[in-house]
Amino acid sequence: MNHQELRAVTWTAAAEDGRPALSLIDQTALPHTLERLAVTTVDGLVDAIVSLVVRGAPAIGAAGGYGVALAMAQAEREGWDRARLDAEVARIRAARPTAVNLMVCVDRVAPRIGEGLPAVLAEADAIVREDLAANRAMGAYGADWLLKRVAAAGERPLRILTHCNTGALATAGWGTALGIIRELHARGRIETVYADETRPLLQGARLTAWELAQEGIPHYVQADGAAAGTILRGEVDAAIVGADRVAANGDTANKVGTVGIALACAYAGIPFVVAAPTTTVDLTTPSGDAIHIELRGEDEVVEWAGIRTAPAASRGHNPAFDVTPGSLVTALVTEQGVREVAAGELPVVGPSGA
Repeated sequence: MNHQELRAVTWTAAAEDGRPALSLIDQTALPHTLERLAVTTVDGLVDAIVSLVVRGAPAIGAAGGYGVALAMAQAEREGWDRARLDAEVARIRAARPTAVNLMVCVDRVAPRIGEGLPAVLAEADAIVREDLAANRAMGAYGADWLLKRVAAAGERPLRILTHCNTGALATAGWGTALGIIRELHARGRIETVYADETRPLLQGARLTAWELAQEGIPHYVQADGAAAGTILRGEVDAAIVGADRVAANGDTANKVGTVGIALACAYAGIPFVVAAPTTTVDLTTPSGDAIHIELRGEDEVVEWAGIRTAPAASRGHNPAFDVTPGSLVTALVTEQGVREVAAGELPVVGPSGA
């Protein structure tokens, strides 16, 4: 299965039990099993978001948009009043506090509840179409910018480092950072990709490597702790990552471990690129200091496959994200173009991207 066929989030009018459902690729089962889960309740959707069955800010946003429709269908079956429906929609909106796309998409779809289910589904479908188009635009903008910026490479293919998963699994399709990598590969300009394993849940080793393997893109999976050394040895031309939220000053929240990559890139003098749709840019958040960082369960870092790996007396510290200062972001790529944030261009969002 390639990116053309891969859709992490789809709406099904009637699941096996006849109820409307949100069909999600179970990303906790990859790379060993590709299976879909049919989610028919708000409880099921919130659990799927929290447990990372569906993950990646744009994909979570799409799930949130369709989640409003899911809540409406459940409300009709179970006789909820409007206050209960609004409360359940609010639960979906709050399921992952760092990923701003979830809030943006729920807030976009929810006002159409009064128009009925077809109107809500139409808005959710539009979100998915727009995200897919945005990803393709980001791929082209990012590839063009990198090929000009990494002039030392000449005509040789590039060596790119990436972190976490930012591909079709994390979006409506194609991908953000991985979309740029896909575009470079399509142009014959990828030598290899270094995919950080991305502890503790291994989104890089399990998901990014799986997507790269599906398309025959040469790659290595490396330990997160190897990233800085790989960069400083001159084995990387640029790092490209995604984002869960970009503040008005360019500070970027992304999967924990990102800021260390940015620091290594700055020291080595190579580009550190963030790729994210404008729905991830939150101009109401002035800086990274105002971004809520989700803390996940301690068991994810003190256990492995259900087996305790740390002493019983040890506590686990498990922030899901970190914040990279805008001063370290060489470029922010959105569907509107490229903003050189570290050089002083702020991530302004507008009709022209100017």
